[in-house]
Amino acid sequence: MTTATAQAPAAIDTQKAEEFGGYVVGVINGAALAYTISVGHRTGLFDTMAGLPPSTCAQIAGEAGLNERYVREWLGAATTGRIVEHDGIAGTYWLPAEHAASLTRAAGPGNLATMTQFFPLLGQVEDGIVESFQKGGGVPYAQFETFQQVMGGWSSAVFDATLIDVTLPLVPGLVEKLRAGIDVADVGCGIGHGINVMAQAFPNSRFVGYDFSDEGIGIARDEAKALDLTNARFEVKDAATLSGPPAFDLITTFDAVHDQANPRRMLKGIYDALRPGGTYLCVDIGADSTHAGNMDHPLAPFLYTVSTFHCMTVSLALGGEGLGTCWGEQQARELLAEAGFGQVEIAKVDGDVLNNYYVARKG
Repeated sequence: MTTATAQAPAAIDTQKAEEFGGYVVGVINGAALAYTISVGHRTGLFDTMAGLPPSTCAQIAGEAGLNERYVREWLGAATTGRIVEHDGIAGTYWLPAEHAASLTRAAGPGNLATMTQFFPLLGQVEDGIVESFQKGGGVPYAQFETFQQVMGGWSSAVFDATLIDVTLPLVPGLVEKLRAGIDVADVGCGIGHGINVMAQAFPNSRFVGYDFSDEGIGIARDEAKALDLTNARFEVKDAATLSGPPAFDLITTFDAVHDQANPRRMLKGIYDALRPGGTYLCVDIGADSTHAGNMDHPLAPFLYTVSTFHCMTVSLALGGEGLGTCWGEQQARELLAEAGFGQVEIAKVDGDVLNNYYVARKG
């Protein structure tokens, strides 16, 4: 009969332990400040403060049309979090121009405050995520009640700033073809703003947006109607049901592949729906397919967390593949080749640390 012997606790590096404890404190404060930034964006506080000289809390609240007591407490977090600056003697607060460049609507796609809106949204489904860890499956898309609005606001700013002048010119000769008139589809179009932007810019081309969200398609149709667009239409459609016969000269997806239940079927459908010589422009998360390869990615923790709480889980909820947000360049090339695309080029856009721009052509 043997008796288990207790093992002595492993010696630890106390300095390393203290440093890590400090790191975790920073993580906790950072998580709290993400909510502070989200509220500052949604209430317009950053936009208001960007246009004000150093002002008191009451002056800021008055200009923003907000409750002074809430603004005062918000300023406490924003000040101690080094987001806004404060003169304790004068009792004034201001948003430095250097900070406004990352926090205001005037910054366009450079407005990082829009990204913080994901945290309140994802926090609502944490119980379901924990249960999925324990039992498998996933949290269905329907439980993300405001996802279309959050994602739409984020992507719309990017489309307005870069789609026509930066993204589409990545494909040689594409702008000229769009001006002359071609058939275009955007698969997984969300609220359809990208389609409407292109339809406005290229009236001779014909555009259709597909998305399985009734809410998103409804928003897209309303915008097209408000813009009096006659060359844009929208259809509720599962991306996995796209197929031939070939009807399009250009098909686009914008961060839509990695959260599909059936990404391989989607990509094969895109290939089949393209005319010979047609182009597939796939804008999706630029990452490595391995954890080790993403150690130096500036937003890797954010991307993996969003994947766990949304992109991967909505796929698994449908019994899907669960690619995840960081499916990565290697796996993207593999799936595109499997779909039939023999020629794939990858472009990058200055200032966009999130995405790769895959240009795939059908021979």
